[in-house]
Amino acid sequence: MERVVGTVVRGLRGPIINEGDNIEQIVVDTVLNAAKVEGYSIEDRDIVTVTESVVARAQGNYASIDDIATDVAAKFGDDTVGVIFPILSRNRFANCLRGIAKGVKKVVLMLSYPSDEVGNHLVDIDELDVKGINPWTDTLTEAEFREHFGYKKHTFTGVDYIEYYKELIEAEGAACEVIFSNNPKTILAYTKSVLTCDIHTRFRTKRILTTNGAEKVFSLDNILAESINGSGFNAEYGLLGSNKATEESVKLFPHTCQPIVDGIQAKIKEATGKTVEVMVYGDGAFKDPVGKIWELADPVVSPAYTAGLDGTPNEVKLKYLADNDFADLRGEELKTAISEYIQNKDEDLTGQMAAQGTTPRKLTDLIGSLSDLTSGSGDKGTPMIYIQGYFDNYTK
Repeated sequence: MERVVGTVVRGLRGPIINEGDNIEQIVVDTVLNAAKVEGYSIEDRDIVTVTESVVARAQGNYASIDDIATDVAAKFGDDTVGVIFPILSRNRFANCLRGIAKGVKKVVLMLSYPSDEVGNHLVDIDELDVKGINPWTDTLTEAEFREHFGYKKHTFTGVDYIEYYKELIEAEGAACEVIFSNNPKTILAYTKSVLTCDIHTRFRTKRILTTNGAEKVFSLDNILAESINGSGFNAEYGLLGSNKATEESVKLFPHTCQPIVDGIQAKIKEATGKTVEVMVYGDGAFKDPVGKIWELADPVVSPAYTAGLDGTPNEVKLKYLADNDFADLRGEELKTAISEYIQNKDEDLTGQMAAQGTTPRKLTDLIGSLSDLTSGSGDKGTPMIYIQGYFDNYTK
């Protein structure tokens, strides 16, 4: 019988993960049990994805606000510190900011505008046009921002992040001055000691600062890059990818994930004889067209994945073939012609017209986005995703 279903994505329910749990075995047991209960078979090139959150929980990769403060104080001493380009997030940055403020005496908080790096808006860009303000050249003080735009609450959270962040800093005993600029060099008029908090643009920001006279420059991946008094850490990403855990702590992005995905793959191979691909995923890489938020607040979509998930898709556009190469064909004749074309397609379709409109993104970014949208960030209780048929095409 002809197959009539392509890719199938299942959110798998497993146990609540706690520190010290064997995440590899839990994932394997969950995958095998789900296949048995739901009545489907595990096949070669199926994909198992695991959210970074449960991996970090199993690792116990947590740190306190005091741990952050200790690391920041060791790096900056008594300097006034420019904290620049943070994202606007209670979950992602509030506790990090509290720890930073607790470790210094004064913070000059420089916010990008009209939005942060991932699309959370302080003000609508149309309002900048009305006021004649150029966000690429104009620096605003807090008073000037308020005079122009008043008090703005975030569309989804109802939080005025300027007020919220300033109150968090002052509550930890640090003085705070707020300015608005998109130019990293602006902060150097206030201090030569800078902690840049952007995620995907941090390397450029650090380069600009260091070549224009900054004396101390660190980014969030430099904070908690090693354990502080026994805390969790992430040698590659530091505080990047962290989330609020409790009122006094954060959960860091998981570390040393490659042995975990390789171990899961090996255990499933041993149990079933099939080679599945495995990846750890964080935020998906997609943009909300209404709120304008780009979801990717983690430093990468996937910190670790098995070798079969390396690379990008190599696909042709069916509608292009139907409208062009085989425009005169219909029915079974058209189906046969397209199937033969796919079976004989080049291994690299870069630049070919038949591939135009296909998504030129890394497999792990695409699969991570699919997984993140499936598991969600709430109470679905499916931190593991099982994907079948992802690598199939029209001929399978």
